[in-house]
Amino acid sequence: MSIYLYMKKIISDTAATDTIPLKLVVYLGLLAAVVFLLAHAWNTASPVLQESEVKNQVETASLSLLSIQSGYARDPADRYGPEGSMCTLSFSLPSSVRYVSFGVEPDQDCNGNLTDSQWVSENNTLIYQYKNGVKKRVLIEGTPVHFIKGTRNSEGMWVPVESHESNQTVSGLESTGIVIESPVSGEFLFEMVTKDGIRYTMARF
Repeated sequence: MSIYLYMKKIISDTAATDTIPLKLVVYLGLLAAVVFLLAHAWNTASPVLQESEVKNQVETASLSLLSIQSGYARDPADRYGPEGSMCTLSFSLPSSVRYVSFGVEPDQDCNGNLTDSQWVSENNTLIYQYKNGVKKRVLIEGTPVHFIKGTRNSEGMWVPVESHESNQTVSGLESTGIVIESPVSGEFLFEMVTKDGIRYTMARF
């Protein structure tokens, strides 16, 4: 019997008039229970689905970075040399992700803000942390991967960040890592460069 015919029968059945309110209460109660169970199931499944998507994006980024490691590394001192091998990472991570770091575990001050004073170098590692403190790591296989910040010089060329204290490239741990803080969304370009015989994966953003 279709729902339409069932409802028509109830309406036309005068003997059931007194029972309609009770039936409505029962139906509404059942509906509320179903909605509650669905909401509970979604709240349980949502973090799992979210973590799966975040992990998938970070792992895809690690594979893209790995794909350029054996490519050509540009010497920033060569003004007329071709660009190094590059890859573009695309992220659209949820606001619950606090940061994604490349080759470094960033330090935090007493207020919980990220600083670059006591970074711990972790070559070949991408780290992402949620705002609730949970931290995950994704490894890049193969030879050591050194990350370094990039900047445009006076001629508009991308070069590794230089020390403010001297005219030499920074060698401290703070220079060998990249951190993208929330919101981690958009496209981020990396290029292979070489400096003093060391190959770097330089951020161009």
